[in-house]
Amino acid sequence: MSTVKKDYKRITTRSLVEMKSNGEKISMVTAYDYTMAQMVDKAGVDVILVGDSASNVMAGHETTLPITLDQMIYHASSVVRGAKRSLVVVDLPFGSYQSDPKEALRSAIRIMKESGGHSIKLEGGSEIKDSIKKILNAGIPVMGHLGLTPQSIYKFGTYTVRAKEEEEAQKLIKDALFLQKAGCFAVVLEKVPAKLAQQVAQQLTIPVIGIGAGKVDGQVLVVNDLLGMTHEFNPRFLRRYLNLHELITNAVGQYVSDVKEEDFPNENEQY
Repeated sequence: MSTVKKDYKRITTRSLVEMKSNGEKISMVTAYDYTMAQMVDKAGVDVILVGDSASNVMAGHETTLPITLDQMIYHASSVVRGAKRSLVVVDLPFGSYQSDPKEALRSAIRIMKESGGHSIKLEGGSEIKDSIKKILNAGIPVMGHLGLTPQSIYKFGTYTVRAKEEEEAQKLIKDALFLQKAGCFAVVLEKVPAKLAQQVAQQLTIPVIGIGAGKVDGQVLVVNDLLGMTHEFNPRFLRRYLNLHELITNAVGQYVSDVKEEDFPNENEQY
């Protein structure tokens, strides 16, 4: 299949659907602040996800559950100010949409109005259909998320690969088709078998973005993992492109040494 690469000055939800139909793969990374958003946007990333993974990598929590809607809005507004080309997708945090469709809509509206984000992402399929439909009916673009859904970690009890058994695999396919029919513009599949993910991607006309799901329409990674700022998280799907943990630690260590030994500041670094 030949790939047609179009030069997009600004990525939109429609751009992503066009990219899938043209055979162009979609790049997506997380960002949580203005400076990182500027850099990944300049690098040509198609989608910036303001993920609830900020709970882990920015705040040090064990899970994504503690992060609040106000905190997500803070991170998202910072990212939006740094992104000039990328589509900005913002996670709805745990507890802001699961039980009450009206609360889901209020949460989504707050993110769109107060952060300037371009769309929202939520986890789950038919079990949250009323929340999804209410948000979509308000004209807010929605990205779905199936497979391993970190907000349900205490239900699963583990971060292992999902949908390995036939019953769960069939439910995932059914949920993916539901999300498309409902009007979602894309779906993230996390930690599912590659063959299953490919099957889903072939059945959908909207893009399927994978993380630990093999080669589908696009890929997403947490930027702190991609850059090696984290060093203890080593899943099979992660490729580290830098070792910033070592580089930053060494650089700051050298600064500490220079201060202690009165090497910094030197004569050229004073007024």
